[in-house]
Amino acid sequence: MSSSSSATLKNRPRIMPAPRLVQGIAYAAMQPAHRILVIEDHVNLADLVRMHLEREGFDVVVARDGNSGYLQAAAEPFDLVILDVSLPGIDGLTVCQKLRARGITSSILMLSALHTEGDRVAGLDAGADDYVSKPFGVSELLARVRAQLRRGDRARPGKADAQSGAIVSYGDILLEEDSRSVTVAGKPVTLTAKEFDLLWLLASHPGRVFTRSQLLDRVWSQDYAGLDNTVKSHINRLRSKIEPDPSHPIYVMTAWGVGYCFGPERRG
Repeated sequence: MSSSSSATLKNRPRIMPAPRLVQGIAYAAMQPAHRILVIEDHVNLADLVRMHLEREGFDVVVARDGNSGYLQAAAEPFDLVILDVSLPGIDGLTVCQKLRARGITSSILMLSALHTEGDRVAGLDAGADDYVSKPFGVSELLARVRAQLRRGDRARPGKADAQSGAIVSYGDILLEEDSRSVTVAGKPVTLTAKEFDLLWLLASHPGRVFTRSQLLDRVWSQDYAGLDNTVKSHINRLRSKIEPDPSHPIYVMTAWGVGYCFGPERRG
């Protein structure tokens, strides 16, 4: 084998199978209720949302304005933050941005009476994981809450099912599926749930180019079809966290005019 072939194989992303589970422990039976923070200034709506969430068995805290909601979310651990956009004090977009800047990785589900494409893009770009337009049905809201909590459970060791996932290793980057952890050159990197989902999808299919529409469909949902700027902003945030030089990426690569891939594009 030539030296160039050896170098290529050495740098190829490696996806390793799940480690063997030594003991199956029923973690779910020992888990406390998920904690949800609702930041909503409309009293009747906040009380309605809290009532239905508590009926589902969740531990719910309500904040009535942006300032108190931000302080509560920054001071206490929550599995999910349900965040209204139009709030007294500071608005929901600013709250979301401040929480992400502070390193808070709780899932954020944004509520808003604003429902244009631009409004949804603004919410997702601010760091929200999902965006629900008012008026909404309770069943839809609860389904989206459960979906976000499932993703969050996989991100928190000890809350997920007792199964270990695959590992992707490439260059200085290491991704572990079960703990949803990322290290670069041995240093842990904090990603939001959507950032990890996006990185894992790309890294677990090395060299495969995904179009923006495919990424929206796989990582977000079909509800966001066409919101290309959301993909671009998440890619930029990912690069700022994992790339040695974000302006010259070596992990998350652009396939010009098509989409993105992890590592060199696979051709042929």
